[in-house]
Amino acid sequence: MSATASLPSTDARNQPPPIPDHNAFEAHAVLREALQREGAGWAEDRLVALGALAGRQDVHELGRLANENPPVLRTFDRYGHRIDEVEFHPAWHELLGHATAHGLHALPWREPEQGAHTARAAMFMTWNVEAGHGCPISMTYSAVPALRKDPAIAAEWEPKMEAYAYDRRFVPASEKDAVLFGMAMTEKQGGSDVRANITRAEPIGDGEYELHGHKWFCSAPMCDAFLVLAQAEGGLTCFVLPRFRPDGSRNAFHLQRLKDKLGNRSNASSEVEFHGAWARRLGEEGRGVPTIIEMVGHTRLDCVIGAAAGMRVAVEQATWQTAHRSAFGKLLADQPLMRNVLADLALESEAATVTAMRLARAYDDDTQAAFKRIGTAVAKYWLCKRAVPHTGEALECFGGNGFVEESGMPRLYREAPLNGIWEGSGNVISLDVLRALVKTPETFAAFFEEVEQAAGADARLDRHIAATKDAFAEPETLELRARRVVESMALALQGSLLVRHAPPAVADAFVASRLAGDAGRAFGTLPAGTDFEAIIDRHALAV
Repeated sequence: MSATASLPSTDARNQPPPIPDHNAFEAHAVLREALQREGAGWAEDRLVALGALAGRQDVHELGRLANENPPVLRTFDRYGHRIDEVEFHPAWHELLGHATAHGLHALPWREPEQGAHTARAAMFMTWNVEAGHGCPISMTYSAVPALRKDPAIAAEWEPKMEAYAYDRRFVPASEKDAVLFGMAMTEKQGGSDVRANITRAEPIGDGEYELHGHKWFCSAPMCDAFLVLAQAEGGLTCFVLPRFRPDGSRNAFHLQRLKDKLGNRSNASSEVEFHGAWARRLGEEGRGVPTIIEMVGHTRLDCVIGAAAGMRVAVEQATWQTAHRSAFGKLLADQPLMRNVLADLALESEAATVTAMRLARAYDDDTQAAFKRIGTAVAKYWLCKRAVPHTGEALECFGGNGFVEESGMPRLYREAPLNGIWEGSGNVISLDVLRALVKTPETFAAFFEEVEQAAGADARLDRHIAATKDAFAEPETLELRARRVVESMALALQGSLLVRHAPPAVADAFVASRLAGDAGRAFGTLPAGTDFEAIIDRHALAV
């Protein structure tokens, strides 16, 4: 044996092997079932193709590189000219190329067949290799229904938004083959209260304006155009603001700095100022919030999908790690208490996946508008809340190795809170649920019509649904209790979906622990009668 080989630092025993290349879609039994059940089985071949790409380790390496080499702001060129550009690592561009080639930004708009939003949701969930580049993908997908408020503007932008291609060049949109959209809504004095915006819009004729002001958050500033809110004479109004003016010159869209963020580091979130930036009005003056409301709904759907996707990654990593590492004489995965933890994590992941996919189906059916309205907010609140402790528990399955960047778990953990903040934090979302129930009472009926499809199948679920309805009996304290009420609604929805569609072991464990209270407050506290092996086997990577 050579001297080098005998060094203790080179003797790596009891370490799991890297996860081999595999098909991320085919390995996700819950998602495969949901794709068929929710009416998008026609897209299975696309999911298999995307899953093969998403399961490759060289593709996951792109995610690492994009985050370890974050974007750099270039305010001026070497000659002192203002350029306001952001430079990204090549891995970022490669990831966007893969995502757009598979239509993650545009499939339902370019191919509007039945189940297209559901198919796209499954694809977005499968493509879980890196969260940051999902931001421009999601915003482009979500901007289309807002643009359709003005057919002329939609006709100008949609064809290039729907191209299954990525054109990274910083040139006018008229010279490009494909474009991406971003948005710049919030300001430092208002945050989620966009009606407090003070950016001004001055008309210059024929639906054109010049904007003056700032935006505290503008994500993915190298997109080709942005939806922006500003105060016009008639009130808060929505505008389309491109990076280039009609004459081909750079718009007065000035990047002040890039945010130094907790996570999502591959993506450039920026502060911008407008100094007479050219823009076109989208919708009527004073109707800015109603104009963008469909965009908000679709981005919230993507927050739900993103939370479910992150939970799936956490379960994959935790089950793989524990299946290949031993402690105290046997594999971690064979330890009774670890089996409890893994099964509990898997339960949460399955509940999130079936919820996201059921919600996506509502976006494919105009008759489900009421359920879509309330279901999006309920699911967005709860799945995003659960993502953070879920990821933390999965990280703990690694022990100290999970706290080391090389494991990939710290990056996953840093991403977990983002979806809970994006498009409305917990208070905003839970109050939005109450607002929907007041303004559109039919949403209440639609929600309970959905959950009561499981009526009579499990007495514990029936009792929980009844208690959830009773929670609305004291309207004078409803706002104070909003979070608890929305949590109860979310659990009712998840319990109903699992009772109807999941294997008995999964449904029973979820209802017993989440609805009947036969569990503690941390993950890994499922009751002793749980069929741990059946739940874990359904979720563990078999590669």
